[in-house]
Amino acid sequence: MRPEPLLKLLESVKTQSLYPDEILIIDSSTNNKTELVLEKNQFDNLHYYMVTDENRGLTKQRNFGISNVSEDMEVICFLDDDTVLQVDYFEQILHGYKLHPEALGVGGYIINNNADWKTQDQNEPQQYDYFYFDGWKRKYSQRFILRKKLKLLDNCPPGIVSDFAHGKAMSYFPPNNKIYKTEFFLGGVSSFKKTILESIKFSEYFEGYGLYEDADFTIRVSKVGSLYINTAAKLYHYHSEGGRPNKFEYGKMVLRNGWYVWRVSFPKPTLKARIKWNLTTFLLIAIRTTNIFNTSEKIEAFTEVSGRIYGWFSILFNPPKEK
Repeated sequence: MRPEPLLKLLESVKTQSLYPDEILIIDSSTNNKTELVLEKNQFDNLHYYMVTDENRGLTKQRNFGISNVSEDMEVICFLDDDTVLQVDYFEQILHGYKLHPEALGVGGYIINNNADWKTQDQNEPQQYDYFYFDGWKRKYSQRFILRKKLKLLDNCPPGIVSDFAHGKAMSYFPPNNKIYKTEFFLGGVSSFKKTILESIKFSEYFEGYGLYEDADFTIRVSKVGSLYINTAAKLYHYHSEGGRPNKFEYGKMVLRNGWYVWRVSFPKPTLKARIKWNLTTFLLIAIRTTNIFNTSEKIEAFTEVSGRIYGWFSILFNPPKEK
């Protein structure tokens, strides 16, 4: 349901220093606008599929796409339709596999995530409200600073799942063109060797929009072999609102899907980890609640908070189960 952003993505694919051998568009739109755009704008090696209800939903569409990839492909990249690539994106992705031939997957790096990174002066004392990593620093968000004060912030590096989840995302890797080992990365900027995609499938627990489906999949793959993020494989993510769920459903997914992914990493967490997961969850709900009063999007904030609260209670009585 996002034909205009998709066209911008494909235009950036057209200018790549390494053009893909095959492009698959797996469309679950309820209209034909995307198909019409692709008929008017031709791209080499592109194959278009309009899926029916049985294959509609992010994880189902990815599994459908994998099943239709040509047999001689070795690496499969996944891109959200609201991303735009820098000219050497695919070249850098494959460079990651060249440097780490054991890698089962290599992720790309979003460069417009609003993080203000600076190189670290080795002589300056570390500041409480800054995150330091590999000679770089960036300011923590306000919610991370509050979590740190309440001792609800883990000490794990980015991309590593702590025992009570709520870890640091890909935006906490510095933009230094280095490659880092990780346990998870974002599905819309990801790539995997075809061999692992044939043995591990995207979980169809994540229906429809599928929030955190990428964390679930990459964590499961990381238990089998190595994953990396290449910060030189750069792209922009413009976060188009088209095709996204309403705020209540989103809030519910944040809780239920977040809990599910945490238990994929730690099926039997300790009592301390359970307490910290819940305390962090309540804190984040409280922070989101303040947006009802201090932002112009009061209804959206209230609706999302309601979904989060509903999601937390639903876990008590009907915890998520893998399909």
